[in-house]
Amino acid sequence: MLKLCRKYLNWIQNSVFEGEISEVKLKELTLKAKDFMNEEEDSLIIFSGRTEKWLDKQIIGKEKSSTDNFL
Repeated sequence: MLKLCRKYLNWIQNSVFEGEISEVKLKELTLKAKDFMNEEEDSLIIFSGRTEKWLDKQIIGKEKSSTDNFL
């Protein structure tokens, strides 16, 4: 997953990546991730910015824990 995500985004720490990505590239990334992840155990969480203040969250696979507060 690290190698895959590094192709599309900037690696921040451990399993955290950030960056601007087009809708097409995001779809490509999620499809490739689904090819080798176990969606019943693994997760890919995508935060999309609608504005600087609000984020949308998309979870692919199993959510490990709730992220009600985000700093």
